[in-house]
Amino acid sequence: MTSAHNQITAARTLLVEEPERPGQPVAALGAAFLAATAAVLMAGVVVLGPGFTIDETTWAAPPR
Repeated sequence: MTSAHNQITAARTLLVEEPERPGQPVAALGAAFLAATAAVLMAGVVVLGPGFTIDETTWAAPPR
């Protein structure tokens, strides 16, 4: 009898729904920031094009 009672109690605990958590505004802002950053970077790649290169010697040269 106790095993049946234990199984019924376990089944009831599995059927109970958890209350919904409210949305987290910080997570939404982080996701929006990530999407906006990706969009800006992709737009920069499209505008500059595949032939754009940065000459690294000018970056490595000491200022005059």
